[in-house]
Amino acid sequence: MKFVSTRALNNKKEYSAAEVIKQGLAPDGGLFVPTEIPALTGEDLDRLAGMTYPERAAEIMGLYLTDYTREELLSAANAAYGAPKFPEATPTPITKVGDLELLELWHGPTSAFKDMALQIMPHLLSMALTKTGETRDALILVATSGDTGKAALEGYADVPRVKIHVFYPTDGVSRIQKKQMATQQGSNVNVTAIYGNFDDAQNGVKAIFADGEMASLLDKEGLFLSSANSINWGRLVPQVVYYISAYCDLMNAGRLQKGDLMDVVVPTGNFGNIFACCLAKRMGLPVGKMICASNQNNVLTDFINNGVYDRRRTFYQTVSPSMDILISSNLERLLWLVAGPEKCASYMEALRKDGVYAVDKEVLEAVQEEFAAYFCDEALTKNVLREIYEQRMYLADTHTAVALSAALRYQRSLEEEKRTVLVASTASPYKFSPAVLEALGKTVPEDGFEALRSLQKISGIPAPARLAALETMEDRFTEVIAAENMKEAVLAFARS
Repeated sequence: MKFVSTRALNNKKEYSAAEVIKQGLAPDGGLFVPTEIPALTGEDLDRLAGMTYPERAAEIMGLYLTDYTREELLSAANAAYGAPKFPEATPTPITKVGDLELLELWHGPTSAFKDMALQIMPHLLSMALTKTGETRDALILVATSGDTGKAALEGYADVPRVKIHVFYPTDGVSRIQKKQMATQQGSNVNVTAIYGNFDDAQNGVKAIFADGEMASLLDKEGLFLSSANSINWGRLVPQVVYYISAYCDLMNAGRLQKGDLMDVVVPTGNFGNIFACCLAKRMGLPVGKMICASNQNNVLTDFINNGVYDRRRTFYQTVSPSMDILISSNLERLLWLVAGPEKCASYMEALRKDGVYAVDKEVLEAVQEEFAAYFCDEALTKNVLREIYEQRMYLADTHTAVALSAALRYQRSLEEEKRTVLVASTASPYKFSPAVLEALGKTVPEDGFEALRSLQKISGIPAPARLAALETMEDRFTEVIAAENMKEAVLAFARS
């Protein structure tokens, strides 16, 4: 299996899996994509259904990461998805809520779906350094809207030959998310808040990657840049696993028969989580429609519904902050698939120059053939969260509430047709306790940890132990800088 950049037009250079995991971003600023998508047959599903989650992960990732041995991938998967990282026997349980199947992806160490990729990715990177003969150490840069940062820090803390620097918008994450990052332990980690929003942080990281002088300065320090954001293929391919695994689990439970179509609803801002489902579908998983659920920053909803991607709009800080994004990086991979490299490159250039692009009729029809899209404002997010709790006794976080809103509207559009609808549940409600309490119509304490205790008392559902323990931990990282000073901050950390 080889990979190319989404922006490579002529004389396409091909890369191995280890090379793309090591580099993260392509040298031309594009994203790495596989030259072919491997096939998944009905017989494969039968075989996978009889495996444990780590075994499924090794098998599925091995279809893309062909320069890794099965033994290497299985060892990495066992380390990533077993105890103590994931204390439960099934790392991705499915809970039935009414007619919906909720795929809970937040039972890992940071209580967010990002753990599913970022607990295994450090193992993949460490092996990639050896496989590619790399003598320098990796400096990983991460821009986060809340969950990716902590999950990456947790995964890479004290990993040999790696340093990691995370940037987040100081007023764009929840109190719990900020505390998770500020208290991170590890001799190789650094966390810096910026004034601005997630897109400012992401643009700053991308600018550093594209800076030739920066690469030269880091090379003198024995370092090279890599990424743990979903622009990195090593982050994306583990996410393909849990959609295929969920189908196997529903087969095993008798809640669908092999070959039945499964529609999937994903709350997403950066488009990585839903694109992983798209890859699973293109491999042969019987997925019908993929429903993109957005919050009030509904740039993806508008694009899927009318073919115009326009980031020149008001940016909203919402109760679902991990989706507060106006530049959805992974959409570039879908455009490469449906429109081809030439059109994809022109769209990305228009976005860079003008902040907007429009796809032609054929491309829009191809997108709409696979995707539907809904968005959810703040009031609807809270209403759905409260209704699901009161009517179904299911306590959802605010991001999952956005997905539930989309799922319910999608189900109504099906009228009498019965379809299995899988909803990606992406975070523990306790990461966003104040917003969840407000949605439930309860008094919201000013202190985030008091809110956590209050939610626990009301619901009777225990909070994840790691979140509760944060309250007594001391902050290590408190610096807040202007986004234009990110390069200097990275250099200072590299030289420390």
